[in-house]
Amino acid sequence: MSGIRIQGVSKHFGDNVALKRVDLEIREGEFFSLLGPSGCGKTTLLNMIAGFLEPTAGEIAIGGRDVTWLPPYQRNIGMVFQNYALFPHLNVFENVAYGLKIRKKPRAEIRSRVEESLAAVRLESFAKRMPHQLSGGQQQRVAIARALAIQPAVLLLDEPLSNLDAKLRKEMQTELKNLQRRVGITTVLVTHDQEEALSLSDRIGILGGGELQQLGTPLEVYRRPANRFAAEFIGQVNLIEARPLSDGQPASPGLLLFAAEGFETEPGKPLLLEAANEPSLKRGGPVKLMLRPERIRVSGEPRERGANCARARVADVSYAGNALRITAKLEGSGELVIHAPDPSFPDLPEPGQPLHLRWQPEDLIPLLPEAGRP
Repeated sequence: MSGIRIQGVSKHFGDNVALKRVDLEIREGEFFSLLGPSGCGKTTLLNMIAGFLEPTAGEIAIGGRDVTWLPPYQRNIGMVFQNYALFPHLNVFENVAYGLKIRKKPRAEIRSRVEESLAAVRLESFAKRMPHQLSGGQQQRVAIARALAIQPAVLLLDEPLSNLDAKLRKEMQTELKNLQRRVGITTVLVTHDQEEALSLSDRIGILGGGELQQLGTPLEVYRRPANRFAAEFIGQVNLIEARPLSDGQPASPGLLLFAAEGFETEPGKPLLLEAANEPSLKRGGPVKLMLRPERIRVSGEPRERGANCARARVADVSYAGNALRITAKLEGSGELVIHAPDPSFPDLPEPGQPLHLRWQPEDLIPLLPEAGRP
């Protein structure tokens, strides 16, 4: 096993800057995900780790060894592609053995490693089958077995689950995570699927505009996004521009009072917000606050008026089985998206139905400017 160190890595394609001075350390044995939208640079970075692309600037080390200018076959990496890239004319055993044969390993060692790799992905009984006789999930596991057979220092995964249907994709996420834990190999996954990254990863690096916007555990990047880009890319979010009241003095011990811009509890009366008094809120000027839809509590009963509560009416509702997605229009102005558990409503709420909303000060998270922006 080996860790990966990326220092000041940039990649230019002519005038197009795909990556801008990325610094990143992937720990030995961890499952790390590069997450971001199409065109953000995540596949470019993965291909530079693999050696398929050379950086315009910067250095890449695997296991403490500088591999920046080494070709892929000298890096000791295993890679699984989006389309699996299995050889259709070779059976499962031959596909998994391919990399070992290229390396001219002894026949007995090839057989031993192939059997070990197929056992790791639980396909021992499929050795003589052809790729077209396998399901999508089985083909994916063969591709992983082939990558593991050469005993690589790191495993690189380029959106390997994107071609599977939703049910199989969930199952394979569990299989992939369990396999990585059993083998203990340093693994880097490229994906644009937020749920996939959250469920699989020890840590996540969010890329946007060719820059690393945030690095952290799944809990950290979801609950405490570093900036607006990270907040909006992972899950749904209500973004609220706010200005401090009373010269930023606490409304209650440990809290600051704000007036929301564009949100009114009734005409002419801004929505009042109480947020925890954090260092990032002590600037005295306007701030951007994040409120996750599932953090909003919904009641049909009136609540006391004040900060962090509002009267609203249902503007739109959709049902997702275990939850309701409600767009609520405040009685003054502004809309909030709410995710309410299914048991919250015996029946689907109707448009125009009154709601009483509230949330806690700690549910309002301050956001900093995005990387690369003022």
